[in-house]
Amino acid sequence: MSQTILPPVKQSPPWWLTLPEDFYCQSDGTELDGEYPLKVYGTAIMDRMMRTGLGVMISGALLPQFLIGEGMAREREHMNFYAGLAESREVDDVFIPPPKVNVETHKIGRFSYKPKNIPAVELRFTSPFTPLNPDLTDSYLSYKRNRTASAQYWSHPDGPRPTLIFVHGVVESSYAFNSLFFSLSSFYNNGYDILLMIQPFHGSRAEPCHPFSGYGLFAGGFSQLNEGMLQAVSDARVFIEYLFERGAPHVGISGLSLGGYLSSIMAVVEPRLAFCIPNSPLVSPVDTVRSWQPTGALMDLIGKRTGLTPMDLRRGLAIHSPLSYQPKLDPERVMIIGGAGDRFTPPRFVRLLHAHWPESHLHWFPGNHLVHLGQSEYLKLMQLFMDRHCQAVTMDAGDI
Repeated sequence: MSQTILPPVKQSPPWWLTLPEDFYCQSDGTELDGEYPLKVYGTAIMDRMMRTGLGVMISGALLPQFLIGEGMAREREHMNFYAGLAESREVDDVFIPPPKVNVETHKIGRFSYKPKNIPAVELRFTSPFTPLNPDLTDSYLSYKRNRTASAQYWSHPDGPRPTLIFVHGVVESSYAFNSLFFSLSSFYNNGYDILLMIQPFHGSRAEPCHPFSGYGLFAGGFSQLNEGMLQAVSDARVFIEYLFERGAPHVGISGLSLGGYLSSIMAVVEPRLAFCIPNSPLVSPVDTVRSWQPTGALMDLIGKRTGLTPMDLRRGLAIHSPLSYQPKLDPERVMIIGGAGDRFTPPRFVRLLHAHWPESHLHWFPGNHLVHLGQSEYLKLMQLFMDRHCQAVTMDAGDI
């Protein structure tokens, strides 16, 4: 009896080839525009003004890397290295599981933020991450403070509970700001432990000479940004392993902007998560900043001096984009939140992620990146979503 040989499954073209070149400047629109025009368009104007300040900061960090010929040549070589890995779409070759490390518990410093009437400690460990690109090992690991990963952990006295990992956005790594802005104490009071993770090169991980939190993420060019995001994933996986080993019955993740980006990447690598809630996530950093000023002009300058087109950069940074992979986490456990007036991460980027994972849930609020009008509604939806999926995990486990 002859055996039928099926043809190999043909992969669709990668997203960076199918996304229009002018995607960065296309119009945005949501179903809330007509319902709340003043809120949506008013907050959009605010975002356009505020993002210029962030654009100046990021441009100032990136620019020195591209003013010298040697730096430009290296960046071209490094982008080709990362692009090759992104094209393979082998997630386990990119996001290498970290080895087991010792996570230490420390008292919160006297002058550091501590939530009122909530038991909290500082968690630290020496990040086991080494750059994927061996050519960057020495330069990347020279940032000594960045090698100590840290997080603030709020736990219930009667033992581990389902845990929400919350990840801050670019620059704004303050525990106090993120705790208050996202009402994290309400999630704690409703039965969740909370872990606030510090991303690479932010907060206590920034070097003393850095002019702002997060500066180091951009100071080494796009190749250092790539390694920074890979390190963020590696460190988050260490914290997830720590929480499960400690006895947390369920672990989920959420974050804003860059934290939303990291949250969505975690859906690609961590099937153990009970839920994933990216808020205003970046999904294509190059296209996002091309619509900003002066970063848009900087992209043009980089292209002229290095020969790296926006398509080359999009391809080179695709290594850590959630659009490059299918999630290991069931998309039903993903709820994407976006601001209709957001012009830092405009609605078209949020829709792009939702279209990539169409089974995921999508919720819009009528505000911008920093003014979250209607936040009380989405916080309630988050709570219901978290509760439902934590209970579902428990039921699934009981059926085994």
